Amino acid sequence: MFFLYNVLVIFAGFCIKILAIFNSKMRLFVAGRLTVFDTLASNINEEDKTIWFHAASLGEYEQGLPVMEKMKLLYPKHKIVLTFFSPSGYEVRKNNTVADITVYLPLDTRRNAVKFIDLVHPDMVFFIKYEYWPNYLKVLRSRSTTTYLISGIFRKDQLFFKWYGGFYRKALETFKHFFVQNSSSKDLLLRLGKSNATVSGDTRFDRVAAILEKDNHLDFISEFKNNLLTIVVGSSWPKDEKILVDYINTTSHQVKFIIAPHNIKSDQIQELQKTITKKTVLFSEKEGKNLAEYDVFIIDTIGILTKIYSEADIAYVGGGFGNPGVHNLLEPATFGVPIVLGPNYSHFAEATALVNLGGCDVISNENDLKETFDNLIQNTDVRREKGHICSTFVKMNTGALDIILNYISNQS
Repeated sequence: MFFLYNVLVIFAGFCIKILAIFNSKMRLFVAGRLTVFDTLASNINEEDKTIWFHAASLGEYEQGLPVMEKMKLLYPKHKIVLTFFSPSGYEVRKNNTVADITVYLPLDTRRNAVKFIDLVHPDMVFFIKYEYWPNYLKVLRSRSTTTYLISGIFRKDQLFFKWYGGFYRKALETFKHFFVQNSSSKDLLLRLGKSNATVSGDTRFDRVAAILEKDNHLDFISEFKNNLLTIVVGSSWPKDEKILVDYINTTSHQVKFIIAPHNIKSDQIQELQKTITKKTVLFSEKEGKNLAEYDVFIIDTIGILTKIYSEADIAYVGGGFGNPGVHNLLEPATFGVPIVLGPNYSHFAEATALVNLGGCDVISNENDLKETFDNLIQNTDVRREKGHICSTFVKMNTGALDIILNYISNQS
């Protein structure tokens, strides 16, 4: 099976190069990997000590961030190497300030794995949540490199638990310890004979809780808000915007809207702006304007949504009308903001929990949206109660970072 896996990886790499001719995301995937080894060779010397973190995409980066920040403080002489598999993670966070070197992870071939690990020669490795690349793990295991999984999730439908997944199960032997999000993941590992697991929870809670300690104020958002009730729409997709725009255009409530679309391509931003009949301003065109005069603020940039959530009275988190579903709702939750989302949220434990607790309202159509928004706008006590549920939920689920760091410190 391992031989077949390696053949498939090589074949997939060939197919991706063909797809890259027609698909912009695949072009980034291919082009970004062309310079990885040169970047590593020019930034890491043989005498350098390194710690390697691997994140599949943006969500995993957010989970790994609090651990990366702490490791940087605990091991100041080590260089932090961060790899991404997906362009949607790398392109957004390639200029992060926590890692010393940020690159794409080359495809999981034996040759790539050996060359990558030769160049990085890490003292410690952290894989975040998932993505168990057998060749990389095999090379790390052969060199007895201390390797951890953090914020791990295991499900019984994964390849590890299939009769034909032996080579994949073998890859798990690389990990010194598994820090998993829930007891069901620990139980599944025990079925494989892996007792080196701790239920630590999800490090994202530690990350978003730490946001409260930062300066989240943005002058231009305060100017736009002008002390009026404000609904922040975060990471919206066209399916979200379709029902939101109808409400924005027709509501009689004195309320302001900030929309931060998931995709900020200029043609899609312009199309969204055209559908809104109320006075609208773009972030890219805000200079020299009296923002208080506008009703809708479209954020056609990235990197400031978290701070914007701090000014929200109500948050709508997008993605719930698509697949795989709703985006990160822990950021508005940590600020104590009541949250509205679409129907596709069941794959996300924190969304399911907050819906069940009453901090999140779920809508399926325009009527649901109108009823939900009107209720939250008109009832201050309801907003406060739901917001309190959200912030308390975040506080009650922090602690994964301490569990991970305590274990590592006891091992050193």
